[in-house]
Amino acid sequence: MSESAITMRDIYKARRRIAGMAIRTPLIESPELTQRIGVPVYLKLENVQRTGAFKIRGAANKLLSLSAEERERGVITVSSGNHGRAVAHVARQLGIRSVVCMSSRVPDHKADVIRRLGADVILEGESYDEAERHAVRMVEELGLTMIPPFDDPYVIAGQGTIGLELLEDLPDVDTVVVPLSGGGLLSGIALALKSADPGTRTVGVSMERAPVMFHSLKAGRPVEMEEQETLASALAGGIGLQNRYTFEMIRKTVDETVLVSEEEIADGMAFALNYHKLVVEGGGAVALAAVLHRKTQPMGRNVAVVISGGNVEIPLLMEMAADRRHL
Repeated sequence: MSESAITMRDIYKARRRIAGMAIRTPLIESPELTQRIGVPVYLKLENVQRTGAFKIRGAANKLLSLSAEERERGVITVSSGNHGRAVAHVARQLGIRSVVCMSSRVPDHKADVIRRLGADVILEGESYDEAERHAVRMVEELGLTMIPPFDDPYVIAGQGTIGLELLEDLPDVDTVVVPLSGGGLLSGIALALKSADPGTRTVGVSMERAPVMFHSLKAGRPVEMEEQETLASALAGGIGLQNRYTFEMIRKTVDETVLVSEEEIADGMAFALNYHKLVVEGGGAVALAAVLHRKTQPMGRNVAVVISGGNVEIPLLMEMAADRRHL
């Protein structure tokens, strides 16, 4: 793959490469949202993906591209949960040793799941950025291969396969609303959609608490921010001051970025459960929350909303749903 540009060819190659690891996820209409918004709204259900989130697409594409020597040495990554779970799962399938570095902010249940998948979990630092610096040191000391969570051509191309599925299942889609953190998911999807039709509107959604990519775009360069507790913990963390791919791709291919509050994220999670019986985590619900609360205008004629993950503690979700029966 070219290090200078990611193309549609890379996304098509990724789809073939990961076919045995990731599933094609459903696209369903949301009658309730359609009625409320006044245009057809469809949900792309990456929460039912293997490992419970979209991350397996990019992780599988990267791991399956490694040389025999790199596989032999083993891999390492840094994660707030879903990427680590995906790397651990794929590595176990391929017989590769995996190490996942996480900050002490990551909930215990997320680290425990990754351990059960066979990865060595290392908790280091109070933030994603501190955990990442430790992972880089381990690469240098042990010769492990880094599997970046978002800023990597193979990872981006893997996530871009969602865009291919959207175009095939809903050819008339004209607005796509996607969770935004490091940008691997949105940049891959936006590349696929804009390559097919530059007029397709792409919207990224982040949480209000420490949305690093959002403020980096405002500043015109990658910035660092102190992490804050959020329901959208899967979106926490920086984009890297030496970001090579996703910052520029988001800047060039995304039409709008918006923020949602903690209350609005909880509304999105509850709406998904109450109206669709879907288990959706906070980070996976931000795009739904943005549409539900009309954070982006105009909506377009056919709107697709990416539900990016479903790895949430059930008692927390049930509590939120019970408190929001009025939605």
